[in-house]
Amino acid sequence: MILKTAPRTLALLATLVAAMANAAYADELDLPDPLVAENGQAVTSEHQWFKQRRPEMLELFRTQVYGRAPIGRPGGMRWELENEDPQAMDGAATLSQVAIHLPGRGGEAVVHLTLFTPNNVEEPTPGFLLICNRDLENIDPTRREKSPFWPAERLIERGYFAATFHYADIDPDEHDDFQNGVHGLYDDPDHPRPDDAWGSVAAWAWGASRVMDYLESRADIDRERVAVVGHSRGGKTALWCGAEDQRFALVVSNNSGCTGAALARRKHGERVARINRSFPHWFCENYNRYNDNEDALPVDQHELVALVAPRLAYIASASEDDWADPLGEFLAGVHAGPVYRLLGGEGLTASDMPPADQPLHGGRIGYHLRSGGHNLTEYDWGRFMDFADRHWRRP
Repeated sequence: MILKTAPRTLALLATLVAAMANAAYADELDLPDPLVAENGQAVTSEHQWFKQRRPEMLELFRTQVYGRAPIGRPGGMRWELENEDPQAMDGAATLSQVAIHLPGRGGEAVVHLTLFTPNNVEEPTPGFLLICNRDLENIDPTRREKSPFWPAERLIERGYFAATFHYADIDPDEHDDFQNGVHGLYDDPDHPRPDDAWGSVAAWAWGASRVMDYLESRADIDRERVAVVGHSRGGKTALWCGAEDQRFALVVSNNSGCTGAALARRKHGERVARINRSFPHWFCENYNRYNDNEDALPVDQHELVALVAPRLAYIASASEDDWADPLGEFLAGVHAGPVYRLLGGEGLTASDMPPADQPLHGGRIGYHLRSGGHNLTEYDWGRFMDFADRHWRRP
């Protein structure tokens, strides 16, 4: 008798078998220890972490992977309310469309922020900021076009604000030798770009921080409970943003893969050489040193997750997204755990990868493996909100 099995079921079984087969191998990876300082000293206290080890790791990621932003909040930054609708979503929300002006050398960048806040919440509202790396129709402020990529109505129904901006407002996603976007505004035109100059991922993360500057100015926003969310290249961006900007209380990485949550030393799915060849503008020039040479990296992606500690982090994978290495993403959360424990919390609540659609939400690192492929879906958003509900103690 021949048993017929649905393709999705086969994919789920393959993912689980691969996870079990690779678990021992993953444990044998020679990962850098986030709790050993560059001088070889063990990091055993919160003071050592924040004063010594955390700055060291940030600097390694800046110089070797993402690059260094040449500016923080620019002088003369301002914003203007371009449109407001207090009866959006059939009266459930207030829509604010805000232009955030970022002046620089010879011009300015303008980030167009779309923000919905729920009308039935009296206290300052927590919520989610999406770094959108897909077409604009996915974040339509009129809501004539509705996409599961950004289900703003679901966020409002759960009592959260829903905010988003398009990453191209900061830097168009194309390689032009860093002439357009904020690189053209803030890089020094009189000197060659250094090998640790910021790439596009760092620029997009910087842009999310400028949106946070605006959100902090609003009395109706709970500045202590703001999440930054990204998918794929946006997930890489959200992680780097959350590592550098400690104002974000929750950092959500969805299907972020190589140079996102996935461990580089696993060398599975997309690898460093491939991503550098395909997207030479995403990272700093120094990152090319590690093409087909991941073991030489002074950091790995579990340390990027650890830089979020003790704040909340969430890693989401998809069962059919082998290119993003779901097991490598999960293991990054596992190996970030010692830093969370040092700082008085628990990271992931399991060391074995869970089956599809069975989230782990008990610790300060959340995780789920969604059935399906490379995407950001309503299922994912629902789990992000469940995790926030639990840890932000919302009914």
